[in-house]
Order: sequence, then structure tokens, then C-alpha cells
Amino acid sequence: MSTVLKPSSTRSTVDLPALEKSLRRPRTLMNECLSVLSVALSIVAVIPLFSVLFMVLWRGGQRLSIGLFTELPPAAGMVGGGIGNAILGTFVMVLLASLISVPVGILGGVYLAEFGPRTKTASLVRFAAKILTGLPSILAGVFVYALVVLAMGRFSAFAGGVSLSILMLPTVILTAEEAIRMVPQRMREAAVGMGCTQTQVVWHVVLPAARPGLLTGVLLGVARAAGETAPLLFTALFGDYWLRSLGKPSASLAVLIYDFSRQPYPNLIEIAWAASLVLVLIVLSLNIAAQYYLKKTTVS
Repeated sequence: MSTVLKPSSTRSTVDLPALEKSLRRPRTLMNECLSVLSVALSIVAVIPLFSVLFMVLWRGGQRLSIGLFTELPPAAGMVGGGIGNAILGTFVMVLLASLISVPVGILGGVYLAEFGPRTKTASLVRFAAKILTGLPSILAGVFVYALVVLAMGRFSAFAGGVSLSILMLPTVILTAEEAIRMVPQRMREAAVGMGCTQTQVVWHVVLPAARPGLLTGVLLGVARAAGETAPLLFTALFGDYWLRSLGKPSASLAVLIYDFSRQPYPNLIEIAWAASLVLVLIVLSLNIAAQYYLKKTTVS
């Protein structure tokens, strides 16, 4: 005879009150206390940031005008003036630094992630990149001063761009390697299965897939380079006129802020605040544009 199995009528009972959170339990109490402490410390850490941003907006926003972007810096004791040549010099030197560091950094990341990840050369490059990440920026300026400025016999925007590229390079290399490693292995295997060589896999599959991470690394490097002052003091110095040649000294926002903030003239101090606001807005605009691009890329 075949026996028919009937569903068991007994059900496991769950003690719902025991599962509810209660501050009487030591573990729950400790969890709640640590959560409150984390929120409080986060607020404390954010207060200085917003305080600085509020002060920059308040003090620098009072001098925002079209003339600020189109006029040259004033002499000591004069009124008016602008930071047009400093904005131009900053863009030129950061662009030059990007043209030097981005291709080299991405190629270095490709080698570290794809072609020789476990070689001694790769270990040496990673170690050097991590050391350069913490390198004081003034040492980069001194190095380029001895290598470029003394050879050319003068300060120049070219030397400033080279010094900034040294600071950007380790960030681009390390972020490029990490972004390339995040590309799923199945994408590489599918490309190889279709007959692609390793170079074709990297160029047509890996790099396009890693583009958001690569862009993030480039923007991090640009943000650091745009705000550096010490290396430019040893390389580009400062200029009172519009930049017309890479072989001439060039003004920059960071050096202008450093120089004008130490002056006893209220007009120059106000221009320094305005330059600080412009520099913050430039970096913020780059990050917002990158986030929009990454979101659009992810959705599509």
C-alpha cells in the first residue's frame, strides 16, 4: 500500500518579541551608541568643510564680475583689476601636465594590470607610484627647477606643466590600474574567443569598459595639480601679463592667491578671495561634469 504523506501540522513558532530591538540588550545598546557617535563625528568633520566653503563664497562672491576674468592683476595700492592671466596660465599648465601624465599614466596602468602584473618591473613601478603619491609637492618643484629651469635659463610655463605632471602621474597610474582590473574577465575571454590579440582586447574592450574609472583618476590628478602652489613657485613663478609663450613665466591662480593674501592692501586681499572662489568652482565644475558623464555612460 502506498502511504500518502500529509503535511505536518506542527509549525515552528518564532518568538517575535525576542527579535525586536531592545536597548536593554548590551549588544543593541552598543550598536545604537556607535551609530549615534558615527553620525555626530561625521557632522563634526563636515562643519569645517562647509565653513571654508561659506567663507570663500561670502568673501569671494563680492568681487565676481566680468572684469575679474578679463583684466590683469593690479599693482600694489591700485583699485580694480582681475585675474584673467592667472586663469589662463592655470588652464595652460594643467592642460600641459595632463598631456604629459595622462598617456603615460594610462599606459603604465595597462602594463601593470594586463601585460606584466606580477613582474619585478611592475612591483617596482607600483612602489615608485605609491612613494610619489606622498611626495611633498615642493620637491617636485625643486627637481624640475634643477632639470628644466636651470637648463632653459629662466622660469617658464613649460617647467610649471612638467612639475604638475609629476604630481599627477602616480594618481593616474594607480587609478588606471585599479579601473582596468575591475573590468570583468569574461569580457576579455569573449574577445579572445573571437580571435582578438591581447593588444586588440586592451584597446577595443578593456579601455572602453574602464573609461569611467580612468576619467575619475584623471580628474583626481587635475584637481590636485590645479591647487598646487609650491612647485609653481620654483618653475613658473608669476607673470603680470597675458601668457604668450610656454617659454615665459606664467601667472596661476594658486600662486596669485598665495602672493596676494600676504599683501597689506585690501584690494589685493579681496582679489585673492575671488581667485579662491574661482579655483573652487573650477574643480567643482570638473567633478560635476564627470559625475554627469559617468551617470550618462552607465545608463546608456
